[in-house]
Amino acid sequence: MATQHSRSAARLMMAPAVFLLLVWMLVPLSMTLWFSFRKYLPLRGGDLGWAGFDNYVRFVTSSAFWPSVMTTLIIVGGVLIITVVFGVLLAMLLDQPMWGQGVVRILVIAPFFVMPTVSALVWKNMFMDPTNGLFAHLWKFFGAEPVSWLSQASLESIIMIVSWQWLPFATLILLTAIQSLDSSQLEAAEIDGAKPVSRFYHIILPHLGRAITIVVLIQTIFLLSIFAEIFVTTGGAFGTKTLTYLIFQRVLESQNIGLGSAGGVYAIILANIVALFLMRIVGKNLDT
Repeated sequence: MATQHSRSAARLMMAPAVFLLLVWMLVPLSMTLWFSFRKYLPLRGGDLGWAGFDNYVRFVTSSAFWPSVMTTLIIVGGVLIITVVFGVLLAMLLDQPMWGQGVVRILVIAPFFVMPTVSALVWKNMFMDPTNGLFAHLWKFFGAEPVSWLSQASLESIIMIVSWQWLPFATLILLTAIQSLDSSQLEAAEIDGAKPVSRFYHIILPHLGRAITIVVLIQTIFLLSIFAEIFVTTGGAFGTKTLTYLIFQRVLESQNIGLGSAGGVYAIILANIVALFLMRIVGKNLDT
């Protein structure tokens, strides 16, 4: 059992790291809050004084604000559904004994290490190009007219690209959870005559509850700030403008750091609302 002296020593050793972490988090947040109440135009006079809540009103009353919030939530929801469903299926498949199992697992996980800009460029030019892309050739092979994915199915295309990036992460976490499952439970259920579907819903899926929760929470944190894939592929056009991209666009167009900072505060509020919702709905699995 740790003594009072050892606990005090541990706190003392952790204090510098905790302090640096707080500074790393609080300084940018404080600067964002400060600039959000000021009219700061770096290329047109610099700091022009106190703006009050004018930046917040201008940003939230913009015609693009609520559509960007809805687009953000649709992308996050779509990617989560695809990565969790296919992550469970891939994890169960990779858990089966097969020839070259290690190589197959590495190939499945590899897309997670590709930079978002690179993967977006690959999908845009090699797969979704309406003239020379792989999908266009497949459509022509079956006698169908090629689809201009990034304009006709832009939101679905973004979801597909981002899902391809995050599916390996979900698969890795879920595969680790499946490997921790006691095989004797499945064997006993099989002996009792339980069908594969019943074994999945009553044994495997409940066991994956915590892993799925972790996947959902971690992915949501990063997906709410999706930017690179949209910037490279559609440039925010065709209904793919997320809240993060709207902030970038507003700062770029108006050169108003205060307006962009107000948008950043709204993004923080949205992230916290989504996080609280997920913790109440999905996070209950951590207590079971």
